[in-house]
Amino acid sequence: MNILLWHVHGSWTTAFVQGPHTYLIPVLPDRGPDGRGRALTYDWPGSVQELSPRRLRDTPVDLVVLQRPHEEDLVRRWLGRRPGRDVPAVYLEHNAPPGPVPDARHPMADRTDLTLVHVTHFNRLFWDNGRTPTTVIEHGIVDPGHRYTGELPRAAVVVNEPVRRGRTTGTDLLPELAGAAPLDVFGMRTEGLAEHLGLPPARCRTADLPQARLHDELARRRLYLHPVRWTSLGLSLLEAMHLGLPVVALATTEAVAAVPEGAGVISTRPEELARAARHYVAEPEAAARDGALARRAALRRYGLHRFLTDWDRLIEEVTGS
Repeated sequence: MNILLWHVHGSWTTAFVQGPHTYLIPVLPDRGPDGRGRALTYDWPGSVQELSPRRLRDTPVDLVVLQRPHEEDLVRRWLGRRPGRDVPAVYLEHNAPPGPVPDARHPMADRTDLTLVHVTHFNRLFWDNGRTPTTVIEHGIVDPGHRYTGELPRAAVVVNEPVRRGRTTGTDLLPELAGAAPLDVFGMRTEGLAEHLGLPPARCRTADLPQARLHDELARRRLYLHPVRWTSLGLSLLEAMHLGLPVVALATTEAVAAVPEGAGVISTRPEELARAARHYVAEPEAAARDGALARRAALRRYGLHRFLTDWDRLIEEVTGS
């Protein structure tokens, strides 16, 4: 089956394209957001094909996976077909709703010509989906293996643009948490974070690494810290669990379901998170034990086979084949 989707979220797409289909990824000369093409820092199989808009018009498409509202118009212009009417379509929502959450209406609400897919049950609950047929397919992870060494008594944090995103990503909580465990913050546009927080550079180091190197570096840290207040379920959290890191996380959004008892500590009290981080730094054996439990839990709930099976079941339902 030929499936058209845009390269929007590298980690999610990396898992999705491991399936048995052919995946058509738009590419434009500028490789901007609407034509990024194949990932450069993720390992994608040969079943992923880069196609220009001109070539897409002449290519059979069995299913469109929309991820942003304006992609509907791109499909109409590039393929000459309407998603959900002329070609089967699903809309994949990666994010928790922004703005006035209790009344946040999804852009695809009250659509009967496509299926709306959420990546967490939390997201489905908090979006107003209207009458649109809606389901949840939880994340799946390409298993990076149990690499945990925990040799560095530091906490790993993965977040993009922590200065700009501020309270959303729990950036304001980092000074207190850095007092319990020195931080290594990985992600895009993390430079200047220590100065922004008024922390000594040794207590808050930053780096932006490709995925393979990131996994190795995460595994060297004693614990994974997830101070995010409002987000969908971060794939970096699940990747850290797969690697074998114990988790210290705010008990918000879907994290309460993803991190079971024994795999780390989740709480809405920052002081409890600081206490847990301090414990793991001081007790490497406890960190390794809880990290092993985190890995088992992640493999059980967020394994790649379950993810691809769920998607194939939905694809059959939507396309009738």
